[in-house]
Amino acid sequence: MIGIEELVLYNVQAEQIILGSFLLEPELLKETKLKTEYLSPGKHMNLFKTMLDLDNKGIPIEVVSILERVGERNIDKVGGISYLSNLAVSVASTSSFTYYEKVLHEYWQKREAVSIANQLKEQVLSEDPATIIQSGINDLMRLEDDSSQEDDGHILPDLVEVYDDLETPKGEVTGIPTGFTELDRMTAGFQKQDLVVVAARPSVGKTAFCLNIAEGVAKLPDYAVGIFSLEMSRPQLLKRMLSSAGNINAQHIRTSRLLDTDWNKLSGAMGIVSNLNLRIFDDPSVTVNQIWAKVRKMKREFGDKTLLIIIDYLQLITGSSKHGGNRTQEISEISRMLKHMARKLDVCVIALSQLSRAVEQRQDKRPMMSDIRESGQIEQDADVIGFLYRDDYYDKESESKNIIEIIIGKQRNGPTGTISLAFIKEYGRFVNLRRQFDT
Repeated sequence: MIGIEELVLYNVQAEQIILGSFLLEPELLKETKLKTEYLSPGKHMNLFKTMLDLDNKGIPIEVVSILERVGERNIDKVGGISYLSNLAVSVASTSSFTYYEKVLHEYWQKREAVSIANQLKEQVLSEDPATIIQSGINDLMRLEDDSSQEDDGHILPDLVEVYDDLETPKGEVTGIPTGFTELDRMTAGFQKQDLVVVAARPSVGKTAFCLNIAEGVAKLPDYAVGIFSLEMSRPQLLKRMLSSAGNINAQHIRTSRLLDTDWNKLSGAMGIVSNLNLRIFDDPSVTVNQIWAKVRKMKREFGDKTLLIIIDYLQLITGSSKHGGNRTQEISEISRMLKHMARKLDVCVIALSQLSRAVEQRQDKRPMMSDIRESGQIEQDADVIGFLYRDDYYDKESESKNIIEIIIGKQRNGPTGTISLAFIKEYGRFVNLRRQFDT
């Protein structure tokens, strides 16, 4: 049986058509997305380099000019006179150029994948397995993200899509509904490909807030939710969800001291939660690459459903060792990768974030951008940043008892502002406040 390393991962015939196309229509050299490493070493790579050199110098791409450029002694390095002459007449039309250009790119990707696999084989016996796997995943993701063959920058197809989109009237919510009327009104729902950051001080209610959103979204037939919980275990989160879904006092659930009336509620709540399009992952040392892998698996599992991904919380994600323990650099990379994941996988990502203690030093303790821990890159990458603030968190005698403010401090494609929700603490549930209208 032939091993994969023994395969010759080049398509010589496709290379000949490409090189013949350059001789037939030299202007293609200015448009091509091919790189020299996409062609097989030897005469084809040498010939392509020579053509590029001639084109850069404004010299016509012809058999004679190529032979003159390489010199009589080096003619064999580009295949020889007969080979070049045959190439020049072998292609009748350049209509299939783009197709074969893509073929060469795909063969290059295959070779790179084999190279990465071979590197892993060499390293696996001598280095830390977790580091090797992480490095391999990073290399493969970069290889997959090489989209130089896919995007020609043409705007017409997207312009038509925008027109068709505008022709179809929509309601106020164009994205994923949060279940909170005023928040949906301000954001039009959370949008696919967006990174949404929800930030608050500890114990203000950010986990409960996102669990409420998760429950509401996961009930809907066209949506699914994935929660990555780095701070709490899956059973702990499920207990919280059962408390909220069943209106059961959270303390009763925590202590396993349910009242007779609670058992009936629990039965109903179990039915609700068990039917949710929901997956919960509770690895406390998860990396962004591992999150990517699980989200990809969810996309395959849930097919056409829109995915909402919740991460609790951003600062707990394990960073890359290449930053030498510099947490600011690690968080910056994590933030960029989460935004990239949202776009690449066409999902909405909600990342919870801690706030620094600086907020405690101010008289007005409502959060602001600079309060986000390691805030610079997070602030730049996020499409929406929402802060949670409860006045009774700081003032036990506050008149705004059990009222939580959602402060939208940044929204790339919409307004900023503040909306208020009621917080039923014993159930860990947020509910809409009745909207006040001017009379």
